[in-house]
Amino acid sequence: MMDRIMAMRTFVRIVDTNSFTRAAQSLGIPRTSATTLVQSLEAMLGIHLLVRTTRRLNLTAEGAAYYERCVQILADIDDIEASLRHPHNQPRGRLRVEMPAAVANAIVLPALDDFHARYEHIELAFGVSNRQVDLVGEAIDCCIVTGALPDSGLAARPLGALEHVTCASVLYLARHGMPQRLDELTGHVAVNCMRAQTGRAADFDFQVDGGTVNVPLGGFVQVSDEHAYLECGLRGLGLIQPPRALAQPYLDSGRLREVLPHHRPAPMPVSVAYLRHRSVPPRVRAFIDWLAELFETARHMNRDVSHARRILRGIEADEAA
Repeated sequence: MMDRIMAMRTFVRIVDTNSFTRAAQSLGIPRTSATTLVQSLEAMLGIHLLVRTTRRLNLTAEGAAYYERCVQILADIDDIEASLRHPHNQPRGRLRVEMPAAVANAIVLPALDDFHARYEHIELAFGVSNRQVDLVGEAIDCCIVTGALPDSGLAARPLGALEHVTCASVLYLARHGMPQRLDELTGHVAVNCMRAQTGRAADFDFQVDGGTVNVPLGGFVQVSDEHAYLECGLRGLGLIQPPRALAQPYLDSGRLREVLPHHRPAPMPVSVAYLRHRSVPPRVRAFIDWLAELFETARHMNRDVSHARRILRGIEADEAA
């Protein structure tokens, strides 16, 4: 009878090394055994996982999906076995995380040396995008979410709220003037940023007398990537409301100027979402705890978690309407 776990390990190692021979050597088994295990796995599943050519191995669509799930399952098995054998040892295994570019580049990636120093046995695989992700279907361990959570079935830990800033390039302001009041925004244009959750351009928002006022602004360009959004603002294509963490270097250099500083945008809640397991894997728990600590000291964050929750409820109510 086929050892299914060994077959999955062999399949994953073959994909990672792009070689039956190298995979077999690393696992300490004959090459013929590696071939037999994968063939048995394909026969059991009733699908082809790999397409073999003379030069390389290619995953089929089904093979790619199966590979991602195998990686997750094997990491969970390794976590369980390590915690039983060595209950006081450090977490280990592969951790897949998805996060927005602004959070990744301004906060998380610059601090990765610290994470690796603490958890040297955890291998990180980051996806950086603003898209909605399927944690189960894509075998992702956790994701950092700005704004409303995409799935109420997920567990989430609030990390705070990311400060945003209304700004424009000196080129834009030379052409259109510096607005001093909200009613002077009439006639101004914006670079519109698409929300991943709704697919619609987000209105500009401003804090006024303890509340939030939404102001729709027209423009001729819409983007979904935060760096493209910032670049359009730097090019003078319209007003923008980027995360302050991304805009601050350009505000400091004078390429961007803050607009309506007395009516700043509402901070955007940031959470880390993960699957509702009875027991969260140690590698996931370690990363989430590290994130919470990191965001406590990150610049341009509102660290009042209760305030972030109130903002989040307002966002969810607006999107439901």
